[in-house]
Amino acid sequence: MRKSACLLATAGTVAAFTSNSAVERPTRVSQSALFGGASGFSTTLEGKQSRVGGLKERIDASQMVFTCPAGGLSVAQTQSLRRSLPEGSSVSVVKNTLMARALEGTDYDIATDLAKGPNMWFFIEDDIGGTIKAFNSFTKDFDKKETHGLIGGAMEGILYDAAGVKAIGALPSKDELIARIAGGINAVPTKLARVVKAPNSKLARAIKLATEENSE
Repeated sequence: MRKSACLLATAGTVAAFTSNSAVERPTRVSQSALFGGASGFSTTLEGKQSRVGGLKERIDASQMVFTCPAGGLSVAQTQSLRRSLPEGSSVSVVKNTLMARALEGTDYDIATDLAKGPNMWFFIEDDIGGTIKAFNSFTKDFDKKETHGLIGGAMEGILYDAAGVKAIGALPSKDELIARIAGGINAVPTKLARVVKAPNSKLARAIKLATEENSE
């Protein structure tokens, strides 16, 4: 009797493991779905249209765009580059096909010729000189001048090669211009005081005559 009970218990255990009934398993989410890979939203038609629309908005708001190679940068280096850019400037790695579509119908459609290879694109809303200077400093500090040199850029309907972009970058940045203007404004009272105090100046004589007439 006891032996039969043991046999029944053993049979029940085996049936539990060999049953064809469905067993619920935890759902796994692939990394591609999480990070916009092969099954991510970015690869769908709607995702691509959204991406192109966002790029068009950034292009329309830009005074200048330029590009450089994108490969071979670590996450830390890319973050450092982004943090170094002036306010109103941004950088993104964009597929050539999407960038070409985004450039169509804009003032920068001439830059489509630059969309070759894996590129990083810089969008500058305001501080052109400061952005290019920040990029040059980045390539110098991280020893990327040879591998991530400028490819070219576009501004006001004109396509510039690397040398042209560098020449534009040599112009004063926004902060430098503000400092110069502020310095010029601060110098005006000093220069005026010198002119007024100069004994032989026409302005000094005119002020002296006016003062004497008013005192009479």
